[in-house]
Amino acid sequence: MELSEETTFGEWVRVRKDGHVAELVMDRKGAMNAVSTAFAGALADACAALAQDGDVRVTVLTSTHERAFCVGADLKERNALSDAELGAQRPYTSAAYRGVLELPMPAIAAVHGYALGGGYELALSCDLIVADPSAVVGLPEVSVGVVPGGGGTQLLPRRVGAARAAELIFTARRVEAAEAYALGLVDQLTEPGRDRAEALALASRIAANSPVGLRAAKRALRTGWGMDLRSGLEVEEAAWRTVAFSGDRAEGVAAFNEKRKPDWPGR
Repeated sequence: MELSEETTFGEWVRVRKDGHVAELVMDRKGAMNAVSTAFAGALADACAALAQDGDVRVTVLTSTHERAFCVGADLKERNALSDAELGAQRPYTSAAYRGVLELPMPAIAAVHGYALGGGYELALSCDLIVADPSAVVGLPEVSVGVVPGGGGTQLLPRRVGAARAAELIFTARRVEAAEAYALGLVDQLTEPGRDRAEALALASRIAANSPVGLRAAKRALRTGWGMDLRSGLEVEEAAWRTVAFSGDRAEGVAAFNEKRKPDWPGR
């Protein structure tokens, strides 16, 4: 299955394709991309469609709101839910975060403005985070009586270590761009207003490489997290076998020897 040049999911989520790069656009401007039930469902549907599109080599998660990437859970909606309704909502929000986390191709978040709570968890679910100087990130959930529930307690320690993650989660503090970059909460800091452009440029550079190799490398990186060295190397061996006998490997070696750009078959 291949997505069209632009596909809409629900009212607030779109996917744009440019060559082998897909842009997953969050466009709930009226609520700073707050994650409501409907928004979460649309995001999950978009990720499911992207996962099935073998033509996409990199996905970039972006926001159209000028002051926010995503402010996290829709607390206005949450305030009106009964306990039973909140429990019924959970599979929708979980599917949204898991959908981004489980994208089979490399994923990049382009962050400006607020990326708080579930918004920062969406960014953490990507492989790389590109931010501009307006970015403010954090997991403030304990300040409203909950815990990070979109992967934050597991993904943040993998980025910055257990003690640093504990400090950030327990204090619920917001971290501005310069400190976020210094701490490794984001991976690249751009000029003002350049987060989307730089993330898309990075995606284009990545997309020039083997799609089979990219997906196998991501599987090895993600699956090997937290494993002992021997188990991790077994994961890497499985990834190597995926690519070693592929058309992409044959084309890559041939192109190198013939001093030309590879024309990846993607299989």
